[in-house]
Amino acid sequence: MTKSQEFSAQNFGSFFRDKRISLGLSLRSFCERYGYDPGNISRLERNILSPSIDDEKLAGYASALKIQRDSEEWVLFHDLAHAAKGKIPSDIKNDEEVINMLPAFFRTMRNKKIDKQKLEKLIQLLKK
Repeated sequence: MTKSQEFSAQNFGSFFRDKRISLGLSLRSFCERYGYDPGNISRLERNILSPSIDDEKLAGYASALKIQRDSEEWVLFHDLAHAAKGKIPSDIKNDEEVINMLPAFFRTMRNKKIDKQKLEKLIQLLKK
């Protein structure tokens, strides 16, 4: 399984839990060290509580999980949080070219045909 396939199969809670465990921290020790409520972090990790998409809150979690700012993991962490909320990340929402291609993407995801030119443009945009 490639790294990107691994990431695509994850959700925010499992990613959070895997990062915490990789640091060798139990739920309680993690929460004690960083001042988090164990009940809330447990619910977050089990996807019972949806994550905040507040940049400051996510940055705090990322820091506690030793996720380096602007790394691939940082972006994934934020993307998973937004996906859990059913929201589009702001960097994507603010890119007019991407927004203009979203209807083609949605049709593609729903197995509707789009013309070859639009599909090629979508592919190029996704490769950026």
